[in-house]
Amino acid sequence: MKLKSLSSYICFLIVFNLFNATQAEDQIDIWNKKQKENLEINNKKDIENSTLNNNLKINSAPNSSDLIKIEETIKENSEETKIFGIYDPAKNDFNINMWSNTNADDIRSAIKRINKINLSETSKTFLENILFSYAYPPKGMQNEEFIDLKIDWMIDNKRSNLLEEFIKQNKSFHNKKKVVQYLVDENIAKANVSEGCKKITFLDKNIKDSYLEKFKIYCLVFNDKKNEAQLLYDILREQKKSDKFFDDKINYLLGITNKTSNKIKEDNLLNFYLSSITIDNFKYEPKKNTKKIIWEYLNAANLIKLENLEDKEKIRNLEIAANLGQFEKSKIFDIYKRIPFELNNLINAVNIYQTLNTSDSRALIYQKYLLSDNYENKIKLLFLLEDLFKKDNLLNVYSEFMSDNLRTINSSDIPENYKEAVEKKIILQDSFIQGKIKYNDKILHRSRVLKYFIGETDKKKAQKDFNKIYKKISKNKKYFFSAKDSALIESLNKDGFIIPKGYNIGEISKKYDIPSNLINLAKNNQSAFLALKIVEIIGEDDAHDLDPETIYFVTHLLNQTNLFKLRNEILISALPQRS
Repeated sequence: MKLKSLSSYICFLIVFNLFNATQAEDQIDIWNKKQKENLEINNKKDIENSTLNNNLKINSAPNSSDLIKIEETIKENSEETKIFGIYDPAKNDFNINMWSNTNADDIRSAIKRINKINLSETSKTFLENILFSYAYPPKGMQNEEFIDLKIDWMIDNKRSNLLEEFIKQNKSFHNKKKVVQYLVDENIAKANVSEGCKKITFLDKNIKDSYLEKFKIYCLVFNDKKNEAQLLYDILREQKKSDKFFDDKINYLLGITNKTSNKIKEDNLLNFYLSSITIDNFKYEPKKNTKKIIWEYLNAANLIKLENLEDKEKIRNLEIAANLGQFEKSKIFDIYKRIPFELNNLINAVNIYQTLNTSDSRALIYQKYLLSDNYENKIKLLFLLEDLFKKDNLLNVYSEFMSDNLRTINSSDIPENYKEAVEKKIILQDSFIQGKIKYNDKILHRSRVLKYFIGETDKKKAQKDFNKIYKKISKNKKYFFSAKDSALIESLNKDGFIIPKGYNIGEISKKYDIPSNLINLAKNNQSAFLALKIVEIIGEDDAHDLDPETIYFVTHLLNQTNLFKLRNEILISALPQRS
């Protein structure tokens, strides 16, 4: 070959390879930002920009407040670590390396403790923002475990909306079939199969799961697409993923056979559901070991019936199921209402209830309560009924009922000797409805300076308001700068406000005992883990319920780690007075 021809051939190869490389790169901008920057990530991972095997290229520095852009090169079999989540980490002042300085065991232990707490709305919001920000897993944790940690939390807390958002934001991820099956089963359990069939659309060609394939086939039958159902069913059988039970049920539903077995299979919800819709006069007696999700379906489909009120054993089993959250609590009181008593027994209920079996005694006192027209008698009967439930360890059935009924009684109608006891039994509402803020410029942490954190005024105007209010307050020698005031001033200082020289932030902070282990987390740049610890600290309390010292040290720690958006959530919930 001549030299000229050889040179031309080499040039052709170079151009050809460059063209192919360009075509292979399919960039996906998760958060749709307009500008691109290539900056080095300081997380001990050396990412080479010229290598096509990269899964992720980070286009902003991890400590920048700018939004982060991720470019993903499509390469299905790449072993490079991918990141999964819902939220842009910059939304809450995090970055994708938010866990890089934290050990996996610390995360596991913290999540285990948090799962034992009945979290407030404030804590739940914090936890969701932390867990579901796009980020690399912590040291010592594989990506699969990190994904499972997120999935398990959503499932355990019945966060279907988050699960669907997670699927939409992350096309392919470990254990996706578990998420899809949860969403499907959740809707079957609600006896809402049409909605469950919509969730099956989250399946993709990479998921091979016989349970979901069977449900997909049933959905086609349900939507009167029997030809398509038959085709998929034939494929399922060819792949040997069907079984005799499903064959029997689907052939009956397809109209291939005109009879079906009366066998009730309860190994999973789909088989139980197919049993219930194909058996004439379907009857099923749930047992103690019946799965909770089957109980839920039985409730929703109204398949639990008590035809014989003399069946005390069944009533007792239903009471136990309700206490375990398997059976609707309200239906227990419906059963009590139906149990017949003679008029004389109702009149003398308080004297004779002890002679009856425990279920009947509760039913008698409940009916007596319904017939009573005196508030003091009603309260007495509610407390007596509580004792009867407590005696049989069934308080879960009763506590909410008692609270709701006590709440209906006007405080002026409650006898003085019962007021304290009644107040203790009323369960506080789960959701806190924030009223309109009432600004009070005589108290710094309730003043209109708060408008800056709410976003209703700019920094320049807020500085003028602060100077004016602080000057006026300082003239009042009786005014005491509280922990809430300190939290506000320190946050203003962190945001670049000019603080009067007479106020020594360093000296003020020494007055409050902040745990040294939390301070060390801030110093070691473990912002995400520190935020997780704050979730533990807040726990069951909403921000407006926190004591002033806790408000101070929580905002202090958030300031130290530059988690300003989470800090502002605390400030605008905890500090203002609301109508």
